[in-house]
Amino acid sequence: MEFNLADMFEAAVDAYPDREYLVAERERRTYAQMEARANRLAHHLAAEGIGPGDHVGIYAYNCVEWVETAWAVFKLRAVWININYRYVEDELRYLFSNADLKALVHQRRFTSQVAALLPELPTIEHVLVVEDGSAPGESAPADPVHDRGVPYEEALASGSAARDFEPRSGEDLYILYTGGTTGLPKGVVWQHRDVFYALGGGVDAMTNVRVQRPEEMIEKGRAGQVTLLPIAPLMHGATQWSVMGQSFCGNKTVLMARFDPHDVWRLVEEERVNSVMVTGDAMAKPLIEALDEPGADYDTSSLLAVVSSAALFSSPVKDQFFDRFPNILITDAVGSSEGGNNGLTVVSKGQTAMKSGPTVHALGETVVFDEQLRPVVPGSGTVGKIARSGDIPLGYYKDPKKTAQVFITVDGTRFVMPGDFATVEADGSITLLGRGSVVINSGGEKIFPEEVESAVRSHPDVMDAIVVGAPDERWGQTVAAIVQPRPGRVPGLLSIQEHCRATIAGYKLPRRLYTVDLVQRSPSGKPDYPWANRVVTTEDAEVAPVGATES
Repeated sequence: MEFNLADMFEAAVDAYPDREYLVAERERRTYAQMEARANRLAHHLAAEGIGPGDHVGIYAYNCVEWVETAWAVFKLRAVWININYRYVEDELRYLFSNADLKALVHQRRFTSQVAALLPELPTIEHVLVVEDGSAPGESAPADPVHDRGVPYEEALASGSAARDFEPRSGEDLYILYTGGTTGLPKGVVWQHRDVFYALGGGVDAMTNVRVQRPEEMIEKGRAGQVTLLPIAPLMHGATQWSVMGQSFCGNKTVLMARFDPHDVWRLVEEERVNSVMVTGDAMAKPLIEALDEPGADYDTSSLLAVVSSAALFSSPVKDQFFDRFPNILITDAVGSSEGGNNGLTVVSKGQTAMKSGPTVHALGETVVFDEQLRPVVPGSGTVGKIARSGDIPLGYYKDPKKTAQVFITVDGTRFVMPGDFATVEADGSITLLGRGSVVINSGGEKIFPEEVESAVRSHPDVMDAIVVGAPDERWGQTVAAIVQPRPGRVPGLLSIQEHCRATIAGYKLPRRLYTVDLVQRSPSGKPDYPWANRVVTTEDAEVAPVGATES
């Protein structure tokens, strides 16, 4: 068996055919059912000319059809393309074109958006439509002439359930489109073998031991089945890898179309979920606070772990989880679409305080380079950037300039260095500081937004916050906090500053405060920095008095 994602899924099907694999919006699939339906869809796509290397877009909320399409595409050695369902027309036009889509699978609710673009995109030769309960006329196409979608279930009925595909390779491609924190979406091109080791469970996160044979993943599953609930959308890499990586060892994944904290706890109770995956405070904070609301009474006895990745999971919110679940396992992971899982820490009760961002033990071949591309000396306090060698992507799809900037060679070894600032502690662990593209430069001082956000969010009157740099004539940039207050509360700038002084230096304190009804985030919970930058350039702020100290 190859280190090919479809091969490894099929091995799990053969080992655990009757185990429940996926639950999404009350639809259920065993491993055998998922396999049969994915095979049928793969045969249909093949009959429509989809083959090795072709790109198939998936444009939908979390649903079983998303996952069926993913496996069908990989079975053909084709490549799926994840599509952000919040994109507007111009963003969709760019992504569909940049990704060279040959086929597209979309939910009925997105028919108007798709039909409006199809006349401009002749490369898209085949379209499938997944029924999602949208009312007739609710998503009527902008141009009915170009609404040429084939019903998804009709397509499945036309295909064979047989597994009779050509041999695959560990060098088959997987592309993950990421919007990052700024700029247009970029397609990160991985080989199956490399992405399995970087994101798919090929390296044990606790022991750093590498899987030597694909069959080892099946053997892990013989100890029993674990049930996981990744909350973020499937267009987000972490959820893709829960659905795929956990399948290799026979586990069960539960999905939800849209985040609602009470729906999460309902699913924990009904499906006996063992592990919930969040993307930082944006999900964790409303989740834990929902348990204190009147009438909240859920059986959470099955919950053993909370895993966070891709966004800040602050100390106060971790403490809230430990107060409610004293024996829970909390892990905080650091990674990226380009670098995979760079490190992980297991958080203990009473030990949740962070120096800046999370401090993690490095996974794989992860290092921190200084500005001269020399490894940072542990305990030196030098700030550098995280880099990884070994199992890394080939580069960005159709973007040689960006590839050359992010994928570098040091002493003959190729590294990926996406731009995450970090420092190395005396024991060799790595403390993440933040992404370089959003670092605030105030009077020559580098200020990392996540550290300030953690302090601001711990204020009792603050529900959520994003911190960015606002233009400033004296300092170049100054720290601006965009705050969503708790209902009925009105936090002021002075109150927030005084609260934050206990945990961050004076020069990092917010100097401007913007109050909003709702902090905007991506569906995965990541900060929407372009929106935040618009707020600080167009809205009125409460500003620190002239002459107030910046130190």
